[in-house]
Amino acid sequence: VQLQASGGGLVQAGGSLRLSCAASGRTFSRYTMGWFRQAPGKEREFVAATSWSGGSTYYADSVKDRFTISRDNAKNTVYLQMNSLKPEDTAVYYCAMVNSAYAYYSSSPRDYLYWGQGTQVTVSS
Repeated sequence: VQLQASGGGLVQAGGSLRLSCAASGRTFSRYTMGWFRQAPGKEREFVAATSWSGGSTYYADSVKDRFTISRDNAKNTVYLQMNSLKPEDTAVYYCAMVNSAYAYYSSSPRDYLYWGQGTQVTVSS
């Protein structure tokens, strides 16, 4: 399984970015997908997740109402639309796929088996 994340960059506070994560090697539509982030010196933290169908989404409180996770199963891709970005959103963002098909979402990195390489998001004040 390969997950290829893209779309990071440098943006001013209040701006927007859209991250993408293209998956291959598994039947994408069977697996919950998540986005996590890790800032320097901090632990990896949950950002958002979407169920295998895309019908259910889940967010960390810190990004609720600003970020939107979505997926296109026909394109084997999951997205993270990030609006109203803040300097504290600066981190490396990782997409991840859970281990088991049709598994309920999890906010724990331990429940995700496959990880993308990460894409840097930097928000300047």
